[in-house]
Amino acid sequence: MRLHTIALALTLVVGLPVSAWADGYSFQTVQSPGDPAFTQLLGVNNTGMIAGYFGDGTTVPNNGFTLVLPNTFTSENFPGSVQTQVVGINSSGITVGFYVDAAGNNFGFVDNGGTFTSVMNPSTSGTVNQLLGINSSGVAAGFFTDSAGNAHGYLFQGGLFTSVNLPASFHAVSVTVTGINNGGTVVGFYTDSSGNTHGFLDNAGTFTSFDDPSGSDTMFLGINDGGFVVGSYVDAGGETHGLLFNSVADSFQTIDDPSASSTPAFGVNGTTVNGINDSGEIVGFYSDGTNVDGFVGTPIPEPSSLLLLGTSLMGLAWKRRLQIA
Repeated sequence: MRLHTIALALTLVVGLPVSAWADGYSFQTVQSPGDPAFTQLLGVNNTGMIAGYFGDGTTVPNNGFTLVLPNTFTSENFPGSVQTQVVGINSSGITVGFYVDAAGNNFGFVDNGGTFTSVMNPSTSGTVNQLLGINSSGVAAGFFTDSAGNAHGYLFQGGLFTSVNLPASFHAVSVTVTGINNGGTVVGFYTDSSGNTHGFLDNAGTFTSFDDPSGSDTMFLGINDGGFVVGSYVDAGGETHGLLFNSVADSFQTIDDPSASSTPAFGVNGTTVNGINDSGEIVGFYSDGTNVDGFVGTPIPEPSSLLLLGTSLMGLAWKRRLQIA
């Protein structure tokens, strides 16, 4: 595993959770022994347990796992599946994700201590149904596709499905729900009628659309209990960058693994941040030009040593937003 450090200038504000702020991150590269050429880390809980998978899905099938650093991988695959991705994990170690059957259909799943439950939204008319995040109350976030291939977001708990419908003014054609925190704040992304992709946040039915000011195709992929969101955007040159969004201060920060390359590997280029826990630890993946590698980003200094400051260290670009109750 390779260890790198990169400095990030973040805004520190009185009253925000100490655990959310850092002067930078130390980056640790993770390559699964199951396929050192392709590993993605997708979720992390407050104990540091990580959800992910290895295998590009073509030369090596997707194989799910959980990981405890430095290198304790535990296989997790839906019984009888052809491929599995483990995407989200909560504080109790309950995981969610999706699996692929022999016919190529996607089904969501919940794994509670080795007891797997297959999840298929009854409104599904396409071939895809996935769960992407879960909070400590067992509320899972996901989406299904219709016959035209458009996504429809929902929440799932105890066998019940709740649709997440964006306001008509968003002109959303496709909606993917990716995460929910313990306060019930929901995040995800949508594609509008012009083909543009935007992140969104649903706070008790108040929807806000977000665009990272540094690029286009903003995707929100995870959220912690402090309201800090991770995801990705694409710059003018077509390279993907990770993002950290402070939903309290309305500010964006770019996060790039220092080993990331703009040269695609297995269709991936740049950095994507997919998960964040309440200590500010982040996980994701990047292309180094040859392989796709997972990474863990640990805040510098450690969260317990951070102090709240009353002024900003550096001005950051502010995003345009549209808010509708």
